[in-house]
Amino acid sequence: MTGAATEVARRVPTGPLLVVAGAALLVSLPVATVWGTTTLDLGVVVDVWRARLGGAPLASSADTIVWNIRAPRVVLAALVGAALAVAGTVVQTLVRNPLADPYLLGVSAGASVGATAVLTLGVLSVLGTWALTAGAMTGAVLAAVVVFGVTLAQGGLTPLRLVLTGTVLASAFSATASYLVFRSDEPQVAQGVLFWLLGSLARAAWDQLLLPAVALVLAVVVLVAVRGWLDGLLAGADVARALGVPVRRLRVVLFVLQALLVGVTVAVAGGIGFVGLVVPHLARMLVGPLHGRVLPVAAVLGALFLVWVDVAARVLAPPQEIPLGVVTGIVGAPVFLLLLGRRRYRFGGES
Repeated sequence: MTGAATEVARRVPTGPLLVVAGAALLVSLPVATVWGTTTLDLGVVVDVWRARLGGAPLASSADTIVWNIRAPRVVLAALVGAALAVAGTVVQTLVRNPLADPYLLGVSAGASVGATAVLTLGVLSVLGTWALTAGAMTGAVLAAVVVFGVTLAQGGLTPLRLVLTGTVLASAFSATASYLVFRSDEPQVAQGVLFWLLGSLARAAWDQLLLPAVALVLAVVVLVAVRGWLDGLLAGADVARALGVPVRRLRVVLFVLQALLVGVTVAVAGGIGFVGLVVPHLARMLVGPLHGRVLPVAAVLGALFLVWVDVAARVLAPPQEIPLGVVTGIVGAPVFLLLLGRRRYRFGGES
């Protein structure tokens, strides 16, 4: 048996993998609400979820803690994890770079400028609890427009121009956010900005779930519809054109989708690293490079991963919470190095 045939034989069947991972995610959602400032009995948590899903909520403090505080948080963690994994898959295909992650093209850095302006200057304070989300989303949209416009002005939306333009402008946006923090006289503001930049789900609420859910569903539907074109683009622009793929239009669609996913996730949860970098590679190792398999597997694994990362962030240093970016970095770095050390793993035709 050849090496390629052996590699195919070792892949995990996509359908059973999705069933197992999806079931694990559904079980994890209620179980993850056990832990927080106070640890609840699993039986009490199950009773709260069963009563709520049955339409007859319990009149107890446990119901308030589980359903109003922790449940929206774990659901938001699943949505953000899935969105970051899908965005990472898109960016790696768009720029054909295995080291690319959703924050490579400067959108998250632009969001950080908007969020920092809200925290340090009080911009958009009239929006109340939505000010931080609106500021981050505005910054993300403006950054995406600037990166897109500059890249087009330089000659076209090619992977090299996107990476260079995104990296340079991300540095400029990050410097702007740092300057806003430097100008602030309140140390608590700087601490709040730092905590937000490293990612947090502490502000999760049920009314915040619609935006990331809609963005995720829209992106997945479009990406699955063009999954064949994505496979061609990952093999190279010349190969894709030979297969009839409209490379230029596809790159524009991918840029818009990744900007949408990154902007929404950063707006509701801050900057959470490593999920969009590591999970797509893990999905490819399990089911191969075809996007019809990688996209749903990456989404489910990303959701499952971030649900338990958030649990770890809540329980490792009580009563304080560890920023999610710290936990994902500690877990993601050794996992990514392990992936790099696997000889059989290939990306874009190269090992």
